[in-house]
Amino acid sequence: MPNKNFYITTTLPYINAEPHIGFAKEIINADVIARYHALKGDDIFFNTGTDEHGLKIYQKAQGLGVSVDKYCDDSALKFKVLQELLNLSCNSFIRTTDVKHVAAAQEFWRRCEKNGDIYKKKYSTKYCVGCELEKTDSELVDGRCPLHPNAELEIIDEENYFFRFSAYQKKLLKFYEENPEFVVPNHRFNEIKNFVAGGLQDFSVSRLKEKMPWGITVPGDDNQVMYVWFDALVNYISCLGWPNETAEFKNFWPGVQVCGKDNLRQQTAIWQAMLMSAGVANSKQVLVFGFLTLNGQKISKSLGNTIDPRELVEKYGVDPVRYYLLKEVSTFEDGDFSYEKMEKLYNADLANGLGNLVARTSNLLEKNEIELQLVENSDTDFSRAVFAALDEYNFSEALKIVWEKIKQSDEFLSQTTPWKMTEKEQITNTLRPVAQNILNIAYCLQAFLPETAKKILRQFSYAQVKKGDSLFPKIV
Repeated sequence: MPNKNFYITTTLPYINAEPHIGFAKEIINADVIARYHALKGDDIFFNTGTDEHGLKIYQKAQGLGVSVDKYCDDSALKFKVLQELLNLSCNSFIRTTDVKHVAAAQEFWRRCEKNGDIYKKKYSTKYCVGCELEKTDSELVDGRCPLHPNAELEIIDEENYFFRFSAYQKKLLKFYEENPEFVVPNHRFNEIKNFVAGGLQDFSVSRLKEKMPWGITVPGDDNQVMYVWFDALVNYISCLGWPNETAEFKNFWPGVQVCGKDNLRQQTAIWQAMLMSAGVANSKQVLVFGFLTLNGQKISKSLGNTIDPRELVEKYGVDPVRYYLLKEVSTFEDGDFSYEKMEKLYNADLANGLGNLVARTSNLLEKNEIELQLVENSDTDFSRAVFAALDEYNFSEALKIVWEKIKQSDEFLSQTTPWKMTEKEQITNTLRPVAQNILNIAYCLQAFLPETAKKILRQFSYAQVKKGDSLFPKIV
């Protein structure tokens, strides 16, 4: 049976600030999904990158007194290093300043314009630079954007190009009806369906170049640049080589997109209408994640309460950071980060749990010179249960199943006390099922904790298992 093609993409983080743990959570979620599909034998295209146009970027570079090109190059590199830092399996990193993306965005514009969905008009509106979105009075709290309460709203009063979003209400609702699994979780799907059913307003897709020169030039009008959202969304197909009929585009699109709940409208309505206008197939599915909070408050660049993932990895290691974000933070609901909970979970589940089980089992096997012939993924009921939770994107539940197997193995060793036995055959018969459990656990952990899983799989693949270095030294 031939392998299936699977495409997944994150949103592109805006480079006006340092990478933070909120985006790290998004991209780790995507990585688990990609690794899971690879484990099943699928061919994977996993995209991420950086969003580099718009007013925020222009203002940031000006404030630092550097060219916008240099600012973008330096900032994009900080996001690219997340691939190694977080042990990500992504094989595509696109920048919206890439030549191929610029060409694709301009061709996308032409196709929407040819379809009659781009027109020019004069207008005035309130604009949140933090969101890079227009805001109606009903969306504001005390005259400010609730997501960026510390930022003054811009007043835009000019002639720009507009996208005929209003023409796609019925088409979007029909698409949602025909694709009941399109948005996960379901309450986010209901939210966007209600939004679209309430009526859609056309939105501006360009800015005057004299006021905002950092953007992709509008085809046929050198006085205007593309609105950052219109430009950036095209990355999901430009990374696959669109508009050329490349093998990547033909084989992998449509795909799965992941985003935060503040991206719901852009990913599940605006982008889908744009695809319809340009004559490109709609996305396969959009997974909408909750926010990561710190002491109950959203972690965000605008609020200045970000946590640097580099510091966490340097302090705890990459797999412990991945474990906390996958086990303790819900996939689709908001979750809170706490250093205290991080260290408590590390010691309980990793040091005293998995790490201790592997250490004492391998120590007894080496000490007693026991040879075993273990089989990878021998317990298919166990792996099926883990994978069933993964199919529902319930990472926490999948890890609970794995750690229950760890607990059972630990309890079995405590009850049988093989370290007190003297007969080698008896010791062997006692340790064999535990060692096999460890190998099965490592097989399932490949999607979650790839570095740890690789070490255990290598260690327990030999007939004579040797005790290795401690996987998770205890935090004291």
